[in-house]
Amino acid sequence: MTRHTCPYGTPGARRPPPFATFCTVDKKNALRAGALAAGTTLMMLLMSSPALALTRDDGDDPGPGLSVIETLGLYVAAPIVLFLVIAGLVMVLDKSKQEHRVTTKNIRTKADAKA
Repeated sequence: MTRHTCPYGTPGARRPPPFATFCTVDKKNALRAGALAAGTTLMMLLMSSPALALTRDDGDDPGPGLSVIETLGLYVAAPIVLFLVIAGLVMVLDKSKQEHRVTTKNIRTKADAKA
């Protein structure tokens, strides 16, 4: 496959065909990126061994665990409620004018189209 190189603004130069650079990933770079990602993931997994959590540190004083209801409330319900509060405040305090919003109500079309 030949590459068409045409600098911008050159009169009479041919444009490259559509999608000429689509899926032209260098295999060496892809292999290098994959190896780097796999190596980084492996090192992170090895360095954060769950076995280290079994030994207590000096001054470590864990509190009582959370129940299922407390866990669901803290990690599921609270973020949803926070999202709804923020979205509601944004909608209530919106000061933009109605005519500037892009909706189906303010799309103007010509009724009398002459051929």
